[in-house]
Amino acid sequence: MPRNRNPRIYGCPFDELKCRVFKPAGTPMTKLQQIPLFQDELEAMRLCDGEELTQDDAGKNMGVSRGTVQRLLAVGRKKMVRALTEGKALIIKNEQ
Repeated sequence: MPRNRNPRIYGCPFDELKCRVFKPAGTPMTKLQQIPLFQDELEAMRLCDGEELTQDDAGKNMGVSRGTVQRLLAVGRKKMVRALTEGKALIIKNEQ
């Protein structure tokens, strides 16, 4: 049985987003494969890549371990690269 997930702390106003989509211009959503990017993955990338914090500092800001931040970064970056290089829609979601 998996452990309970630690609550995360976010610096972005995700509650306002509900769901945000980034997709190739000119292609209808019905013709695109969708890749979900969850708010904790985006927050880890925002802190480490955008704010240039260390993974340890990002983990402290989010209320999770450095290892969790490392995993979130790896998964989030892979999803973003797939969406950009393969022309897929990136769907930012509030929860997993």
